[in-house]
Amino acid sequence: MQPPLALGQAVHDVLESLSMQPVEERFDVPLVEKLESVWKKVSGNFGGFITPQEELEYKNKAQTMLERVDKHRGPLMKKAIKIRQELPYYWFSEEDNLILCGKIDWLEYLEDSDSVRIIDFKTGKYDEDPDSLQLPIYLLLTSNCQTRPVTGAQYWYVNHDNEPVDVSLPTQEDAQKRVGDVARKIALARKLERFVCKNKEGCPICRPYELVVNGHATYVGTGNHKQDIYIIPQKSSQE
Repeated sequence: MQPPLALGQAVHDVLESLSMQPVEERFDVPLVEKLESVWKKVSGNFGGFITPQEELEYKNKAQTMLERVDKHRGPLMKKAIKIRQELPYYWFSEEDNLILCGKIDWLEYLEDSDSVRIIDFKTGKYDEDPDSLQLPIYLLLTSNCQTRPVTGAQYWYVNHDNEPVDVSLPTQEDAQKRVGDVARKIALARKLERFVCKNKEGCPICRPYELVVNGHATYVGTGNHKQDIYIIPQKSSQE
């Protein structure tokens, strides 16, 4: 766990909770007030914070993002579709024994076309990589876990933008192929128990897990989804 992840989790929890409320009641309680209860889940070591000052810095950033959304509510004041599954999933390929699952931030209901638009909240500094598999995965999940067609997608960079920006959706065929190619590689690697990093010298994604395996991380407890949470002490991280 790292502070940017904690910030993102807290902001997402607040915003996603709005879709379960009637439109006219969503902003009865200021978003920064909702943050207070949500933040308890990521406070201290559970959020990867080393000092109280660091935690306060990130909490203030989360408050600024939510204040921006509260002033520029846009699609959050329109009807939304909620997938009933707590963790949406479907059989991607029964032949290959593959299930695709994931959470989608927001599905805006478009009455004119009786369709949905995917909205993804972004809390990081940088724009999403155009080659990311996120949109293909979201398109496939939304198309297979609810009945309405998907006719659009947007990213909302709540760190610096007052409204969402449109992004191009892939075709169903392209999404199926791209996700399928990666999923089958993962399945084969698991079967062979052979996990090879494409970067021979290791990569930023691998290094924190290597520190955990080598005993240089600190175990802090279990998260909401029953995952083990570790933090990397600053000294070990620098080494």
